[in-house]
Amino acid sequence: MAFDLGGGKGGIRPAMNVTPLVDVVLVLLIIFMVVTPLMTKQMSLDVPGKADEKIETPPPPGALPPLVLTLTKSGALRINRDEVPRDQLVVRLQRMLNARPDKIVFFDAENDVPYGSAMDVLDLARGGNITVAVAPDAVAEPTAP
Repeated sequence: MAFDLGGGKGGIRPAMNVTPLVDVVLVLLIIFMVVTPLMTKQMSLDVPGKADEKIETPPPPGALPPLVLTLTKSGALRINRDEVPRDQLVVRLQRMLNARPDKIVFFDAENDVPYGSAMDVLDLARGGNITVAVAPDAVAEPTAP
């Protein structure tokens, strides 16, 4: 710190010398500029490659199409595009499953079907001791034989 001993009525006035302060700040700035790139953390990340385009092979000629139970917005039930009354659903499904080796039914509901209606149909099918699975998109539209 320096003092101004100038004459006048004010007498002695203190004045701060900022040169050492600027020197210290510049040294700290240089230190941080050198150290900062060394402090970066490296993380290894394994990104899976692009999925191979799988060519779907058609089913063998003697393969049975999957059984798909569909509930429409209007409340109609269909088994592989054939409409079935609600009271005959369990009997028909059991009869169809007895002739099949896989013994599974895929369930599909149209988009705007209420959740309660879909659960009623699932409970009805499960009440007949039928294994029900949610249909993936590939099974939801069975092809006509």
